Amino acid sequence: MTSPSVDGVLVQWGDRLFYPANRMAKTAAPARLSGGVAKRAAAIRARIQATVVRRAPQVMVKVTGGGRGMAAIAAHFRYIAKAGRLPFEDDRGVVEEGQEALRDLAWQWQYGGSYIGEVSHRREAFNIMLSMPSGTDPLSIQRAAREFAQAELAGHQWVLVLHDHQANPHVHLSVRAEGRDGRRLNPRKADLQRWRETFAEKLRGWGVEAEATRQATRGQLRNYEPLWRIKAAEAGRLRSTRGKAKSGSSSERSRKEAIVAWTHIARGLANSDDASDRALAESVDRYVQATPFAVQYAHHLEKRQEPHRLTSEREPSRVAKPVDRGPEVRR
Repeated sequence: MTSPSVDGVLVQWGDRLFYPANRMAKTAAPARLSGGVAKRAAAIRARIQATVVRRAPQVMVKVTGGGRGMAAIAAHFRYIAKAGRLPFEDDRGVVEEGQEALRDLAWQWQYGGSYIGEVSHRREAFNIMLSMPSGTDPLSIQRAAREFAQAELAGHQWVLVLHDHQANPHVHLSVRAEGRDGRRLNPRKADLQRWRETFAEKLRGWGVEAEATRQATRGQLRNYEPLWRIKAAEAGRLRSTRGKAKSGSSSERSRKEAIVAWTHIARGLANSDDASDRALAESVDRYVQATPFAVQYAHHLEKRQEPHRLTSEREPSRVAKPVDRGPEVRR
């Protein structure tokens, strides 16, 4: 297979893995890779290398809640800034600290634009957490989070605080739901994935290796608990439980589709004239076979086939016996 053919396979199937069709384009994060086929294929190779070979750390961007009224928003400000002991930065680039500065920030949010009552029937702010694994440079996370907010939350008031005193360095980011143009923020699943990719891109710009590959692409099955469920469980108010692993037809379908895409990519790379491509194909094969979904699915198929195998081993062979018609009568 010639190199252009390999590049075509990478672009066709890599797009499905790393840039799904339901992704919403905005700001610096395009819905699809731009440029010629060779350039796009090079970007796909880089993401495959980062995901499969180097196992680059996966970024986490999570909406942890939101304030329904100024009382809740101000309480969150005090929480993330540790009652003013930690410095906080707003969308204007102003860095402040102290309780008086926190009260002034809350006043600006309450009266700067549409009035926010102490209690509201709707969510007036979104609380977002951007995190990386332990060992990541906290200042790089802070800089990347700032650039993320400038790109994805332009036109909205926001405030961010770095927490580097815990195992995983992370940034708390609170953003006002209503923008200066009156439009309201309403993040959906596709937006969250785009946010992850934007944050990973900003981290790489600061020399931090980071990826934002979807769970389905990585064959992961972990069911992350929302913050409200964690807090409800801690308070003894959680009335229902759910499995730690994802299940259901939608989850299974997306992961099967990912395996199909990985299979086409591995075959394309294996038929390349480039030795590095062929080596990458072997890495892809090993990676996919070891993903939690592939392991679980193989075990599931084995269990389905086992009763048939045991039955065939235990049952005696059934050979048709001749029918006894009595003594032959010759005429």
